[in-house]
Amino acid sequence: MRDDDPVTLTACPDGPLIVRGPATFLDEDGEPIDQPRRTVALCRCGASAIKPWCDGTHKLTGFTTDHHDPGDATASRPSTARQ
Repeated sequence: MRDDDPVTLTACPDGPLIVRGPATFLDEDGEPIDQPRRTVALCRCGASAIKPWCDGTHKLTGFTTDHHDPGDATASRPSTARQ
């Protein structure tokens, strides 16, 4: 893979974001994060022990991604109904 190859980002259903290509990752201070390989999986569930990388914990926690119509603005808001 060359440095001028495109970077692609793929959202896995109920799982991580897969980043392929020569991407640069920065920490909260703007410092580069060493990445283990050219294709990495980024945690979306928040439970990984090796953040920002995915360690598969999303399978144990039951993490799911929203499977709603992106045009439906009400689907992304939490319910305000009281029981």
